[in-house]
Amino acid sequence: MQNRIASPVSALFDALTRDGFSFVTADVMQPLLQASGELSDWDAFTESWNHLGPDPYLAATGRLRRRRHATYAATPRNDVELMPHQPHYQSLQYNQLQGDIKRWFDPIDVSVANSASLRTILAFCNDFFSSLTPAVAQWQVEVHQFRIEASAGAAGEPTPEGSHRDGVDFVLVLLIDRHNIASGTTTIHTPDRKPLGDFTLTHPFDAALIHDPRVFHGVTPVTPLDPSEPAHRDVLVVTFRAIS
Repeated sequence: MQNRIASPVSALFDALTRDGFSFVTADVMQPLLQASGELSDWDAFTESWNHLGPDPYLAATGRLRRRRHATYAATPRNDVELMPHQPHYQSLQYNQLQGDIKRWFDPIDVSVANSASLRTILAFCNDFFSSLTPAVAQWQVEVHQFRIEASAGAAGEPTPEGSHRDGVDFVLVLLIDRHNIASGTTTIHTPDRKPLGDFTLTHPFDAALIHDPRVFHGVTPVTPLDPSEPAHRDVLVVTFRAIS
């Protein structure tokens, strides 16, 4: 199958190959996605973030994070297949806060999991990550809808585990929406915590692409601009892990 991605994606290839990460502004990311498929149901797709359940594994700590989760299987540059609902698992090596636990989250609604917008995002990721690693024959793909909420008395923590790796090969972090918040800056570090770069996802379609084995990433806490109003940060996180 012919690669669906066209220029200026070569700049992203170069950045991930050279640095292990790339920050992509919305004016670049949105056309790249549209080259991979349709975003015709984008409004309904983003509205689904209003229907996420709380993360039960963080409730005891008072950190309010809402999320849904889905797993897919993919072969390079072919369709991505939705798999039966299953837990999300990370070892303690990658998540010292919640590692070695099979975490069951609410599944992403089937209509969202099969939506044109999500299918387009997954097609882009499959083409892009497969082109970076042509020897991979199969991928395990996980998709996470996150909403981080902040209040006057408690900052929202997008990455309560701190600066970390996810234990996968590649990560896409795509901003869906941010409302009434300050900060939420994505930071990239070397394994010995030397800072490599930072970028605040500000507009829908702003994104970070990460080669997970090479760098650590985190996000600074978010606080409300107006403490009397609701405040949240919505992102989609997609991870690709090669299956040997």
